[in-house]
Amino acid sequence: MNSTDFIVVRNDLQQCKLIEPALPDAAALPADALLVKVTRFALTANNITYAVIGEQLKYWRLFPAPADYGIIPVWGFGEVIGSKHPNVAVGETLFGYFPMATHLVIEAADVSKRGLRDAAAHRQEVSPVYNAYARVSGDPTYAGRNGDYRALLLPLFMLSFLVDDFLAENEFYGARRVMLSSASSKTAFGLAHLLHKRNGIKVIGLTSKGNVDFVNSLGCYDEVVTYDAVTALPQAEPVAYVDMAGNSALRETLHRHFGAQMVYSGRIGLTHRASEPDEPALPGAKPVWFFAPDQIRKRAKEWGPGGVDQRFGAAWTELAPHLPDWIKVIERRGPAAVREAYLDTLQGRVPPDQGLILSLAE
Repeated sequence: MNSTDFIVVRNDLQQCKLIEPALPDAAALPADALLVKVTRFALTANNITYAVIGEQLKYWRLFPAPADYGIIPVWGFGEVIGSKHPNVAVGETLFGYFPMATHLVIEAADVSKRGLRDAAAHRQEVSPVYNAYARVSGDPTYAGRNGDYRALLLPLFMLSFLVDDFLAENEFYGARRVMLSSASSKTAFGLAHLLHKRNGIKVIGLTSKGNVDFVNSLGCYDEVVTYDAVTALPQAEPVAYVDMAGNSALRETLHRHFGAQMVYSGRIGLTHRASEPDEPALPGAKPVWFFAPDQIRKRAKEWGPGGVDQRFGAAWTELAPHLPDWIKVIERRGPAAVREAYLDTLQGRVPPDQGLILSLAE
């Protein structure tokens, strides 16, 4: 039995192909191992970010590939088709971090009623969140279209939730205006949705001309500004910048425009993939990467067991009813369709009001 894996050249993401590595038969699995069929997964610009920084943050190590190649991690669903763990049944549905592939072998550990962990040695250098799988069989909030929206947005909205919490905890560094670049991206509008509910905070979306109508339609930005007009923004009051785009030229323009009034500059994403390795020192707050696992660990300690999940769950429940109005789910199946969807995502050709749910199986 073979898997079908979609692999990319690590230093040239445009180059991609399929390989078919051998899989163990279900009967030949090691003790406690699971053979999982990847049934569907979401593909967003965030997955491209995983690939761009795969070396630095060790995402390439999660799912081994031939030399110079990598398998991009994606969020999605899998069905257990073979199990050597006494407490995990064949037929169960798992939600978590999967390869762009048809199958995955998981070394199940820490199995509970709610989830399990992949204890494979090569996966242990990343944040534990990437090795955790939820057991979601029979859970209506993960079924059908509800599940699609979770795959598309749940991990991104967790990042939105943590950035919102971090900024609020730090009283927005004295700013009452928060600018979000790549305002049409799912992480950005999830964050805008949360910020918009905070008293006294004005949310400014920065976007391309082609996405203005979509960003305005979301209803969670107080102002929408195109990239070529950012220097028209008033400079008199402090401003915080949340950078989803990762565009060095835009970041420099904003810092030089606002100067000392740029009181926070957080780097979150790389949707534009236009970040220079050597950037000059800029006026205002020094740009810093926001690392979500640090905020999770901090809040888990402060809020106690289940505290993060409880608060995030409440935020997701409030967001979820908006998603059908904001995102149209597009399903594509088969290797050719996945390749096309990947290249469209890589080149920024997927409209912001679409969410791709894919499967390598025909």
